[in-house]
Amino acid sequence: AVFAGLQEYVEAVSFQYFIKTRSLISVEEINKQLIFTAEDKEETTNMISNSHDKQAHVWSLKVTPVDYLLGVADLTGELMRLCISSVGNGDIDTPFELSQFLRQIYDGFTFIGNTGPYEVSKKLYTLKQSLAKVENACYTLKVRGSEIPKHMLADVFSTKTELIDQEEGLP
Repeated sequence: AVFAGLQEYVEAVSFQYFIKTRSLISVEEINKQLIFTAEDKEETTNMISNSHDKQAHVWSLKVTPVDYLLGVADLTGELMRLCISSVGNGDIDTPFELSQFLRQIYDGFTFIGNTGPYEVSKKLYTLKQSLAKVENACYTLKVRGSEIPKHMLADVFSTKTELIDQEEGLP
């Protein structure tokens, strides 16, 4: 349960980071955010005076490279949903930006290929589906974008996404 939670944390933090910076957060930056300090006040009584000594306690949590990769793989699903919703909102620039970003992530994952842990290769399939949906959205925008009124684009993409999912046997 801890590893799945860390992966969800990586997904959430990397999504927030992407929204702010349009780039991918590093595992080092995530690990920096997972260092916590607290001061513990210990009272010591001295014959001459009372003094309060403060002692700092440091707790840290480390995201492993595998958990980072799996969280980034999950991020791609969120980015795909962001792409489709941005089209529905009339934003036709974001899908193309997301397509390039997802392609870079996919290329990085294919570089790892089957040499990585089994979970990474399983997530690669879902990542590929997300990339295909975003590229399909970009293709439709490029080819048919001028034909379809902006307020109807979301309906076109939701229908196409449902058809793709049915073809691939997804619920």
